[in-house]
Amino acid sequence: MSVLREPLPPPLTTSTDPLSAAGLRAFARVAELWHLTIDEQLCLLGQPPRSTFFAWRKHPETARLPRDTLERLSNLLGIYKSLQILLPDTAAADAWVRQPNAAAPFGGRSALQCMLAGNVSDLNTVRRYLDGVRGGGWS
Repeated sequence: MSVLREPLPPPLTTSTDPLSAAGLRAFARVAELWHLTIDEQLCLLGQPPRSTFFAWRKHPETARLPRDTLERLSNLLGIYKSLQILLPDTAAADAWVRQPNAAAPFGGRSALQCMLAGNVSDLNTVRRYLDGVRGGGWS
């Protein structure tokens, strides 16, 4: 007896949509502005293999990004956007990520040091902090 089955939906773990390519291109620009090393970029993106990272950079339009990487890109680009709003001086906004910060989530470390702990939640903490500052309070 044959059972008719509907085709499986595409996997939820990867994406090749145009937004992924745009996110990778935007991240490359942010990495340049923040003077991120390759190792820092790899850490912020969740430690993809170096060959994968360089393939993404060379051909972002064909990149298959894991959900974790998409979430990381969203947080990083949100952090960048918040800094541009909060600090209209572009140089100051770009330098902020490397400056020691006494605010509660940082404990004297820079935002970049916090983000380089490697967890997506660390990126989310920095983004939430900046969103809170933009909205009038840290939550």
